[in-house]
Amino acid sequence: MSSMTSPTFGRRILSVVLGICLAPWLASCQQAEPELPPEIRPVRVVVVESGGAGESVALTGRVQAETEINLAFRVDGRMVSRAVGVGDTVRAGQEIARLNPENEENALRAAEANLLGARGLLSEARANESRNRTLLAQNFISQAAFDRIAQQANSAQAQVDAAQAQVMIARDRLGYTRLSADAGGVVTAVGAEPGEVVQAGRMVVQLARQEGRDAVFDVPAPLKDAAPRNPEITVTLASDSKISAKGRVREVSPRADPATGAFRVRVGLIDPPAAMRLGTTVTGRMEVAGTTGIEIPSSALTRNEQGPAVWVVDPKTETVALRAIEVSNSDLARVVVGKGLENGDIVVSAGVQALRPGQKVRLLRGAK
Repeated sequence: MSSMTSPTFGRRILSVVLGICLAPWLASCQQAEPELPPEIRPVRVVVVESGGAGESVALTGRVQAETEINLAFRVDGRMVSRAVGVGDTVRAGQEIARLNPENEENALRAAEANLLGARGLLSEARANESRNRTLLAQNFISQAAFDRIAQQANSAQAQVDAAQAQVMIARDRLGYTRLSADAGGVVTAVGAEPGEVVQAGRMVVQLARQEGRDAVFDVPAPLKDAAPRNPEITVTLASDSKISAKGRVREVSPRADPATGAFRVRVGLIDPPAAMRLGTTVTGRMEVAGTTGIEIPSSALTRNEQGPAVWVVDPKTETVALRAIEVSNSDLARVVVGKGLENGDIVVSAGVQALRPGQKVRLLRGAK
């Protein structure tokens, strides 16, 4: 029994020993996994150049009257008629609206009656003064008595003057019940309807005078700052660019609109054609100086620890590096770089979020 099992046991021991010895050699003989090549990411780029050339900018606006005034009554009352509406052409002196004149007519009659009574008292006082002057010359009355009579005559004269002033005021107030245009123009808005009781000063009709027309634009702050001192502006109809007029900046709002951040600019039109009616849409064009610095698309901008930065491609190694820049101006479409870039630098313009320093890139066809 022992002689039969001993060879078997020996073979088993030998198999185990050979397995242990050959395991490292077998492992080394297995084919090593190949290393993955570095990822090459396709990107779009731009080759940057310094700015400085002039450029033409265009903005859309509307034609408005150079002067718009609100016509209003100077007295309170119930408006009984209004002769014009929105869009009507008004000539100077034309009646616009009218108030019920009954109260002012009664006040005028009362003032005229007071004047008539004051004149009667004055006539009596002057006659009394004349009689007593004769008596004074004959020494029938004293000087002091005559002075009192003369003073009464002067007081009666003052009452007549005051009554006359009241009559004039009443006549003016009666005239104020009729609202007339002081200049020709076009009605752009109405503020009250017949039958309403209107307060003095309330706008009844808004009138755009015919003296001049403006093209009004909302200008962004960067463009306002870049504009020359006395720019030459060409204004054309949005519907027909062949119809145009020259313009000059007449007024610039000192405050930006809180919602848009733009400044309201009024451009006075020089001899505008008839087609540039009030309310028409126009386009204004102006030449401005080129930007100082290097212009890149806003999509190229990213950030590092110091602030704004861009990915710059090394053309020799085709790898990217993050470079800090100084932004001097920007809007939704572009960024003007003041420092950090030089002419000929290749800047990644799309795909900046997925890059890392030293990464290899491949320029897409058509990239500049």
